[in-house]
Amino acid sequence: MKITQKYSHLNGEEYLLVHHPKIYDEIKEVIASIDGASLRSKISREVRMEGKKLYSPVELNKAFKSLFTARNWHESRYNYYITLDRELMEKSIGLTAGEQKAFLEQHGQSNPIYSYNQTDFVKDKIAVEVQFGKYAFVAYDLFVKHMLFYSGGVINLGIEVLPTKKMQSQMSSGIAYFEGEVYNVMRQGRNTPPVPLLILGIEE
Repeated sequence: MKITQKYSHLNGEEYLLVHHPKIYDEIKEVIASIDGASLRSKISREVRMEGKKLYSPVELNKAFKSLFTARNWHESRYNYYITLDRELMEKSIGLTAGEQKAFLEQHGQSNPIYSYNQTDFVKDKIAVEVQFGKYAFVAYDLFVKHMLFYSGGVINLGIEVLPTKKMQSQMSSGIAYFEGEVYNVMRQGRNTPPVPLLILGIEE
């Protein structure tokens, strides 16, 4: 497969080019190594495409996971405790989960709620999410997950890999696509979300 479109938010691509060019090369190599034709294994049952071979999100995710794992990219989990007190949240967000809990309890927050987020692949504080799911999953990645990892000091950059509209038209209905999600980011203004991002559109 190949990268045909990209969108750099808050100098996301520029950060990669200056500080992690080898990491960027690895990501490009992984994408180029994906044999899209062999992953058209899902037989559509939808009326408009009945019987047609479509890209399988499950198989695509397996292929990406295998290739990234072979290059020592690993899943990362960020654990945290929830508080609705903005001041306490801002002071505790950079602490470890255990430290957050102790800090919140010391400030009168009894039984703070534990939660976590995890991201597909992380290496050298660069996170990559490969997303072939519904629209809501991408919005969560871009506006919640990457931002949480960034605020918590786990990553310096979030990368989202999405199918282009051309590729998405060869998948089941409801799959998010590059053009639509970039439009959603652009519509929020230049500084939202407040985390450097690189969104990549791929196709066969």
